[in-house]
Amino acid sequence: MSSYRYWLVLEGIGVGAAAGLVAVLFRLALGSADTFRTAAIAWAAKRAWSMALWIGVLVAAAAAVTLFLRWEPLISGSGIPQVEGEMLGQVHQTWWRVLLAKFGGGVVAIASGLALGREGPSIQLGAMAGKGVSRLCGRVRTEEKLLMTCGASAGLSAAFGAPFAGVLFALEEVHKNFSLDVLLPAMASSITADFISSNIFGLKPVFDLSVGEMMPLRHYWLLIALGLVIGLLGVLYNRCVGLAQDLYARIPSRFLRTLIPFLLAGALAFTLPQLLGSGHGLVEEMSSFALPAVLALFAGKFLFSMASFGAGVPGGIFLPLLVLGSFIGSGFFLAAAPLVGLPKTLLLNFVVLGMAGYFSAIVRAPVTGIVLICEMTGSFTHLLSLSLVSLVAYAVADSLHCKPVYDQLLERLLAGLPAGQKPQPASEEKVLVDAPVCLGARACGKTISQIDWPDGCLVVSIVRHEQELIPRGDTAVQAGDQLTVLCGDSEVAQVRRAMEHWCETALRRRK
Repeated sequence: MSSYRYWLVLEGIGVGAAAGLVAVLFRLALGSADTFRTAAIAWAAKRAWSMALWIGVLVAAAAAVTLFLRWEPLISGSGIPQVEGEMLGQVHQTWWRVLLAKFGGGVVAIASGLALGREGPSIQLGAMAGKGVSRLCGRVRTEEKLLMTCGASAGLSAAFGAPFAGVLFALEEVHKNFSLDVLLPAMASSITADFISSNIFGLKPVFDLSVGEMMPLRHYWLLIALGLVIGLLGVLYNRCVGLAQDLYARIPSRFLRTLIPFLLAGALAFTLPQLLGSGHGLVEEMSSFALPAVLALFAGKFLFSMASFGAGVPGGIFLPLLVLGSFIGSGFFLAAAPLVGLPKTLLLNFVVLGMAGYFSAIVRAPVTGIVLICEMTGSFTHLLSLSLVSLVAYAVADSLHCKPVYDQLLERLLAGLPAGQKPQPASEEKVLVDAPVCLGARACGKTISQIDWPDGCLVVSIVRHEQELIPRGDTAVQAGDQLTVLCGDSEVAQVRRAMEHWCETALRRRK
């Protein structure tokens, strides 16, 4: 391993420590706030005037979140689209402002009972911690993006106690590159953050589910049916997210948009408190629910999730969508068990399968989803069934031309981004973008000059069999090459699209 990679690994450890501490503090703050909310609601439910007082607290919380959003608009939502936008050179975030505002706004919003998760904010907080380390150390823009990827990986790792899922998500969804220069420091960062998190929260998995029994092979046909149902409901979820955002966009006042989910949380606090928060506890109680209760809770949680996330307040969809997936799996099992004779001991299997499949259908990152669920439940013995459900759910959602949720959110973010939050082309730095050339790619056998590259970019390096070549116009590209292109920061998205077209297997890119 080169000295440069050793240095990147050391930097990854440093970023992992910084991002891990931030994510752990965020998680601790949310835990304390959840305890306070539960006690406050129990106290307020005993008398009418205290109910009104709690509603007043929620109105004040909505006002506080609105102030955070006005001070730093880029803290809205989960934060993952903002990180992806910055990796593409389309968004500029001021790291310290986002850290402060996202932390404060996220704690207030999630602690108030909105159906939001801590994982998306933890990823944005981790990425901003990585950017802060980069700025304080004076790193160039290319290395800064790598450290942001490390921070995002560490944030998810600390939030879920899932270091490998943190690495996969950061590479698969955020950086969109699996080269060793990214993989090794991201792994170092994620493991460091998980070590810090484990020392605070222990080694117990996030979900205390004892999924001991293996799914019998004779029932695997049910997994295909489950994947079909999950894929359709995943498409519904993504479409409803867009619809909810469109409806909220019709309300001109930022405060009124923020206030609506807080008032809904106030109403639910004294009617259906089970729907408040991310829903983590519901997953562990799933075996106690009958089919009508599962369907009712799914519908209520789905609608409240749309109302919470659509308002654009700081908070993620990671954990809420996993909870919804667990309801789908449980409901499917309870409906199918009497018909095909499934033993009750398989209920938790379907709960876990529903979580992985729903993640795959909505986020369109199946490998991350499978590993994430395995780490969150503490069991890697169900990979075959998880993979089958995730694959079918992915295929259904993709065949219906439904965009992945974070791509959808990124497009909306970029469309409404003020000029001051976009990088200025005149002052932007040059960055390096690399990609492997897959077997059967359009670039295979062509020379550098024969490939239609975007204007303003330059192929500066080809790594072939661990040897770096300086490319010329007549240099032929081969499968297995690693191409590195120099371009402006705002041109990264265009260059990535070109590299996907030329470097990925042609059959896979067919439209």
